[in-house]
Amino acid sequence: MSTPIHPATRIGHVHLKVSDLERAIGFYRDVLGFELTQRYGRNAAFLSAGGYHHHIGLNTWESAGGAPPAPGTTGLFHMAILYPTRASLADALRRLIRANIPLDGASNHGVSEALYLRDPDDNGVELYWDRPPEDWPRSAEGELEMYTRPLDLNALLDTREES
Repeated sequence: MSTPIHPATRIGHVHLKVSDLERAIGFYRDVLGFELTQRYGRNAAFLSAGGYHHHIGLNTWESAGGAPPAPGTTGLFHMAILYPTRASLADALRRLIRANIPLDGASNHGVSEALYLRDPDDNGVELYWDRPPEDWPRSAEGELEMYTRPLDLNALLDTREES
């Protein structure tokens, strides 16, 4: 058996091939609220939250004007954006509603609550927050027991940041 990866390891960013850079920037910046940190010529851009160099890279190097991959092919299923609180996920849902971005789904997984949607290039996007680990569902033996149940969007929308 190999040695497990260091427990502090994280996925640092996702870099997406897009067909229209300005349209993609508009979605990730203007709808989701990421900050544009840098443009790399006319064909790439980097966006982040909280001043990090980039969480999302976008480019048209091989994909300008291109079509999304056909169904039944391999590739990205979705990327997941972790929000720090339930209230910040509620804010994300309000942004999607204001921008008329439809959801593909919304789930309560026990360990997290998640919104599923598509970006303008048909990439799957999950927006979610994690419940505290002590609230995760576990079996009598202490093993994790995630599930998928409908998420109450009205209850999520009622969530506000605590002061």
